[in-house]
Amino acid sequence: MEKVLVLGGGIGGVESAIALADKGFNVELISDKPNLWIYPISIWIPTGLIEPQECELPLEQIAKRNNFKFTRARVKKILSKEGKVILETDNGQEERTYDRLVVAIGGVKKKHKGLEYTFSTCGGKEELLQLRERYNSLIERGGGTIAFGFGGHPQDPTGVRGGPVFEVLFNIHYHLKKLGIRDKFRLVFFAPMPKPGKRLGEKNADKVFDFFKKIGVDYKVGVKIKEFQPDGILFEDGEKIESDLTIFTPAVDGHPVLKESDLPLNPAGFVKIDQYCAVEGTDYRVWAVGDSAAVEGPEWRAKQGHLAEVMGRIVGRNIERIAKGQTQGLESYLPHIHIVCLMDMGPWGGIFFARTHKRAVMIPLPKVGHWLKKLWAWYYKNSKLRKIPRIPGFDAP
Repeated sequence: MEKVLVLGGGIGGVESAIALADKGFNVELISDKPNLWIYPISIWIPTGLIEPQECELPLEQIAKRNNFKFTRARVKKILSKEGKVILETDNGQEERTYDRLVVAIGGVKKKHKGLEYTFSTCGGKEELLQLRERYNSLIERGGGTIAFGFGGHPQDPTGVRGGPVFEVLFNIHYHLKKLGIRDKFRLVFFAPMPKPGKRLGEKNADKVFDFFKKIGVDYKVGVKIKEFQPDGILFEDGEKIESDLTIFTPAVDGHPVLKESDLPLNPAGFVKIDQYCAVEGTDYRVWAVGDSAAVEGPEWRAKQGHLAEVMGRIVGRNIERIAKGQTQGLESYLPHIHIVCLMDMGPWGGIFFARTHKRAVMIPLPKVGHWLKKLWAWYYKNSKLRKIPRIPGFDAP
């Protein structure tokens, strides 16, 4: 059976490896991290609702449960024309050849001046623990200003990470209310686009800002960020928001390994794929999913965990057909382009958003929304370890 290398141990990479192993391929997943980091629930770390280890799932365990090999190594170079990948391991540099390659190494944060003065909602364990420490110090001090924002990417809008920022904002709001000190804090939201959240639907975006007014969150939108400073955010119109804690998540930019590879890329540095997730010009030998891929579709499309999982499963089915010599009837990811988001709001509950080609839906879920997200976290971990069956449609939010 063909050997398939999967580069990346995130949501898309893991799902690709599982799908391909289920088809009987000889699969090796390469990641420089020992764990799958479950980003959708890491939004609870800042308020202490969960500990970082609850967001980690060992890749070695996932590999054993799903019959593929896991190798911890850093991808140094992709040489698709030569059919090989160069890795950096504890034992030095190694080379891997393959019959098929799936690129799922994600992206990196788009650079902003002064970004080191901020904390990202999509950061790793160490960054989120530092965020929690800073937040707790403000609570001990008795008050302050916390600014929440996310950035855009002029060359590729699909990698905006707005949802987690809204979730952390709402969780902190209700956490401060629970502590009885919400009135001692100013919460401010900011973003460079005129209507953040527009991809959820025009009316839904308006409702989010109506809710900001209801809970006392100030906001500044539609003005580009000039730079971040130790004590706040400076905008291009000259205004500065003073901030004791700035929580900012940049848009996703192309991974440096991809930019230095011989793969075809869009202007933002993401791998160009066809509708079947195959990389252009590689004769179905190289595939890309999730944040690594240049995703096409409607203007409101977004890279989310559930889409990365769908793409991973589609790659599994398409590679199986190609390996059998069947180039007709391949499956496209384009019909699966939609936005699904259960926006958690801590003890209050959550709001379910969905955007499809036909409609945009917003459903408030007081109380139950928060517990549904907790249920999803339990399901996700246990289904990846084959302890329970996977439920179709109940994928990463």
